Amino acid sequence: MLLLALILVPAVAALGASALRGPARRTPWLLLGAMTHLALVAAVAITPPRPVFHGWIALDALGLVVLATVSALFAAVAVYAVGYLRRAHSPGGRAFVGCLLAFLAAASLVALSHHFALLWVGLEATTLALAPLIFHKHDRRSLEAVWKYLVISSVGIALALLGVFFLATAQAGGPPGARPLVVEDLIAYADRLHPAWLQAAFVFLLIGFGTKMGLAPMHTWKPDTYGEAPSLVGALMAGGLTSCAFLGLARVTAVATAAGSGPFIRPLLLGFGVLSLVVAAAFLIVQTDVKRLLAYSSVEHMGLLAVGLGVGGVGAYGAVLHMINNAMVKGLLFFAVGNAVLRAGTGAPAALSGALRRAPASGFLLLVGLFAVTGSPPFGPFLSEFAILGALFHAGHYWIAAIMLALFAVIFVGLAARILEVVHGPPSPSAPGVGEDPWRLAAPAVLAIAVLTLGVFIPGPLFRALAEAAGTLGGGAP
Repeated sequence: MLLLALILVPAVAALGASALRGPARRTPWLLLGAMTHLALVAAVAITPPRPVFHGWIALDALGLVVLATVSALFAAVAVYAVGYLRRAHSPGGRAFVGCLLAFLAAASLVALSHHFALLWVGLEATTLALAPLIFHKHDRRSLEAVWKYLVISSVGIALALLGVFFLATAQAGGPPGARPLVVEDLIAYADRLHPAWLQAAFVFLLIGFGTKMGLAPMHTWKPDTYGEAPSLVGALMAGGLTSCAFLGLARVTAVATAAGSGPFIRPLLLGFGVLSLVVAAAFLIVQTDVKRLLAYSSVEHMGLLAVGLGVGGVGAYGAVLHMINNAMVKGLLFFAVGNAVLRAGTGAPAALSGALRRAPASGFLLLVGLFAVTGSPPFGPFLSEFAILGALFHAGHYWIAAIMLALFAVIFVGLAARILEVVHGPPSPSAPGVGEDPWRLAAPAVLAIAVLTLGVFIPGPLFRALAEAAGTLGGGAP
């Protein structure tokens, strides 16, 4: 019942919040749903429950890592939302809190799904839950952003559905007792899968799930969407939605690897990963809008996840760890940028200058986020990126590693140039907005501590979970 509660609790809270009027009444539902969900995740981590519905809903190490990451990030979003919804002209409609909680329910379904069709349903539900949140301004730009998000995501998820059909066809010649499209049976009887249909399934699922992740060239929805969505929604998309899509790609990678299709899938993953880094570096150099800057940073980090999956070995461990780091860092940055926008009273690039003087705490957190997101020590992304690079060198991919190191330097320059301008530039004469709120500072501060901790020390239980998760992908811990 605990597995079902992880899905039903946020779903019921979403219905309860949607039935109430006024942000003050809906915010407790958001906090209650988030904290209850986090407590349930801790409970299933301590005592793993048995699968339900013939193994369609189950919890393994990889799913647990994704579930815990999304739940922790959502708890930070809920805390931030308390201060965010207090401000004047906040998007406090009934749909706002309800859609946030609906996303948590859908993301939980993705993390617990061991049936590819059910996982596909969960990913589609995450798309639908977030769409109304992007359109909160109800203007032309937000309408264009949500339309692009829905169209491109729908195309991607439709291609992923074809991939699921091809995967079912590949399994058609398996033993009679095998459960269709269930991850464990696909891996157990991987030698019975039809190679051509499996490879076709992987290509379509890579494009479909890669679109949700934001891998280049399927990333074009990200800049507009992140630029128009509220900061807490951007954090949820960059850290939560991408983690769910990564899980889908990791699942099909595990099946294809078990079936002996590694030589076919690895070049594809490495190619999409490196291409994403190239595209991110090219656009980060010329980008001026901070939220769009974070969108291209997200493209970079999704590329790193693809490279980690593609190289395998310790790279798989690095990819799973980097997924956690990416979620924490993106939450930190989006919250800090959101505070700067609220303090300046506008999101115009020139108006954000001088954040350290205008909003000292948020400016400092934004500076911390800069060094964390660029993989600087002693923050968590340094360790995960180092693990992925080490796996590339170990596998003999010296040119790929060298290209990535060069791109890291370009990306650092692009991010630092704009964020340092926002932090240390002269304060603009724009009218001041709302002041700094303790709730809106607590969330990014906790995430900053978390990402710093992961760069210095990885707790034993988390290390074991990461190692076991990497093991399901054919890799292992360093």
